[in-house]
Amino acid sequence: METSPAPVKRCAGLVVLYLCNVNFLAHLYLSGNDDTELLIGNFIADAVTGPEAKTFPPGVQRGIRLHLSIDHFTDTHPVVEKTKARLRPKFHKYAPVISDVFYDHFLAAGWKNYSAVSLKNYADHVYNLLAQNENLLPEFTKKMLPHMKRENWLLYYATLEGMHGIFLRMSRRTKFESHMEEAAEALKQDYDSYRQEFELFFPELQRHCADFLKTP
Repeated sequence: METSPAPVKRCAGLVVLYLCNVNFLAHLYLSGNDDTELLIGNFIADAVTGPEAKTFPPGVQRGIRLHLSIDHFTDTHPVVEKTKARLRPKFHKYAPVISDVFYDHFLAAGWKNYSAVSLKNYADHVYNLLAQNENLLPEFTKKMLPHMKRENWLLYYATLEGMHGIFLRMSRRTKFESHMEEAAEALKQDYDSYRQEFELFFPELQRHCADFLKTP
């Protein structure tokens, strides 16, 4: 969510699959269930440059704006800053990326508190919805989607084992030493603190998104 050390928007290069849109689940969930184009825009936003955004249908453009609004709200929130501050001594410039993934973990791990649909069924629905609307996806996202579905990225967030796998892949794809292979252990060591911060922050983010969606 926070601007990462990257040449392309917030991503460390679009070829780095696990560093681009690492917080897929939150962005998808916060799009709601009623507007497919909005969800797609929120999903693809980090793979779209400013001028390219204007080439998409209005509903997708609105989703891109929602994504940017979520990012800004998160980047500037004092609770999220506490999370990043705890991570920064070890992970330095990668702290914001790791914070994003931590928060998706807590959303996935506590999914039953946020949705009556199981996470597996939700993930399957999203994968199918994206595939059905492939014509609205950027080329990079089209290439990424089969990997995402096959490895079931949205379910990966829910366990510490899955988190370790995510961070291990991310660490292998960074140009600089990131120590991200140790991030799951950092989560485990201060699990309650990170969870409490997520639980303080996420309802406020939900309200922020609800306010955004009230506007045309």
